[in-house]
This record gives sequence, C-alpha cells and structure tokens, in this order.
Amino acid sequence: MKHNFFLSTLRGPAQVIFQANALTGALILLGICAGAIASGKWEIAVGAPLGLLVSHLTGLLLRLPKDEGVAGLWGFNGFLVGCAVPTFVAPSTLMWIVVVLCSAMTTWVRVGLNLVGAAHKVNSLTFPFVLCTWLFLASSRLLDGMDGVGLSHPMLPAIHHFDSSALLPSTLLEAIEWPLRGVAQIMLSDSAVVGLTILIALAINSPRASLWTLVGSVIGTYGAMLAGGSQVAVESGLYGYSPALTAVALGAVFYPSSVGSAIWAILGAIVTLFVQAATNLLLEPLGLPALTAPFCITTWLFLLPLLSFAPNHKADHSSWHKAKSSTADSNN
Repeated sequence: MKHNFFLSTLRGPAQVIFQANALTGALILLGICAGAIASGKWEIAVGAPLGLLVSHLTGLLLRLPKDEGVAGLWGFNGFLVGCAVPTFVAPSTLMWIVVVLCSAMTTWVRVGLNLVGAAHKVNSLTFPFVLCTWLFLASSRLLDGMDGVGLSHPMLPAIHHFDSSALLPSTLLEAIEWPLRGVAQIMLSDSAVVGLTILIALAINSPRASLWTLVGSVIGTYGAMLAGGSQVAVESGLYGYSPALTAVALGAVFYPSSVGSAIWAILGAIVTLFVQAATNLLLEPLGLPALTAPFCITTWLFLLPLLSFAPNHKADHSSWHKAKSSTADSNN
C-alpha cells in the first residue's frame, strides 16, 4: 500500500481493534462522532479526529517506518486519547493543548514500548494511550486549568457489595444492548448504536474479528453480572470492553483459527473480567479510570508464554500488521 495520507489516517480508528481498513476506520470515526453529538458531547466529536490527525502527523514528522503509517498504526493511540481526555476533562484551552500533546506523545511512546516488548516478542497494544492519558489526567488534580469533571474522587479501596439479583435485564432489547455498550466502551462511548456500528465496521474487513469482539463483550458483561458486579458498570458496558479486546486479540489476531486458540481467547476474556475489577480497585486511591489497561495486562500474560496452537505457527507477537497484511485492503 502507498502512503495516501487520507486513507492511512482513516485506518487509525480501525487499528484500535487490529484492522488495517480505511472504510472500517471511517465508519468507526463516524459512529463515535455521531454518537458524541447525539449525546451532547461535541468536544469528543472534535477530540477524536484531532487526536487521530495529530498522532499520524507526528509519525510523519518523526520519519517513523512508513509501512506502519500506511497501516494506520501511528494514529490509533492518539484517536483514543481524543476520545478519552474530553470525556474526563471539561473543555478549556488547556484541555485542548493536552489533547494535542498527549496524542503526539503516544506516537513515540509506542515506538519505545515496542522496542522494550520486542525482546519478549510482545506488542505495546493500546498501552501508550493508557500510560500517557493516565499521566495527563493525574496532572489535572493539581492544575486548575484542567477540570477533571469526569474523574472519580480518590478514595481508599473498600469492599463493595451489590445486589446481583437486580442485575438481570428486564427485556430482550436490554439484554442485547448491554454487550453492545461494552463494544462501544472500547472507544469510551456508552451507546449501543455506536457498538453495533463498530461491529458492522469490523465485519467489513474481518467477520471473525467482529464475532470475537462481540463474544468477548458478552463474556465480560454477563460474567460481571453473574459475579455480582456494579449494576451501573454492567449496564453501561464497563465490564465488556476490555474482554472484547482480549478476545479479538487472542481469537482473531495473534493466533491462527483453531480449537485451541478459541479456548485460549475465551479463557482470556474471562480472566480480563477479574483483571478489570482488580484494576478498578487499585486505581481508586488515584481516582483514575482503568481505560484499556486490563486488556493490555491480560493479553500480555497470555502472549508471553509464546504458545502455538497450530502446526508451523511461529509465535512472535511483537507486531500484528505484518501478519495481517494479506487481509488488509489494497484500495482502502
């Protein structure tokens, strides 16, 4: 693929879920922006494309490997920053400066973390977004120019008791909406329509990736319900998004399709549920969101053993775009 700036940039949102397809990325971006505007959060509709553009331009300015830019790998962390920062920080001049700085920073942080991970044959995934966003959100506690209205109040970890009997969905529509919200929460949206849009966008490039994304969200959402998680968190999809990413990573990206990899992906999604709860608890004293950290942590733990579930499969998880280049679109 040649480096067409417009198409390469549009692949960024798709790469959040490991896809190198401009149409998939465009639909995800459109869905996020439309959902944000519909919910009155115009700043996210501006922040998402801004973060995407800044991080991709940073890759160009730093003269990073062109094949990664063409695949959209410069922009996906910045796109997530553009979704996250306006979600947790009120609009202000400093907030927009942070969106630009944090988005740009993820591009070179990704390069550095991948160099560290290469020794263990694992990829940084979305952790550049997580790390950089945590740092800037934490700074809002001491900077009056950043109003962290969306952040929780720091508190000491406590044992929470929830009435799991109240968690059962009351209608079939509600039962469908919960895991769809889990898919949408990958991009920090709580809209079931946005979640459905993301699944359709994924199916255009990879029906397998779309299926595993939904399966992971179902496992996380209803696993949390059975385990007695917070009703608000379950209904809004906050237990679905990280298991969804883990499931698609293990079930549709880093391993060839097989019974073994399917079992590994399901197990990974289940474990991610517990890692999500643990991460939420550990971050309570800081009042910071988990973001996609549970997905990164769990996926690393499942990739580091370098297991193989198919004959002649060489376990090297330091990159996914080369392995998927044969399925990436040539015209999009």
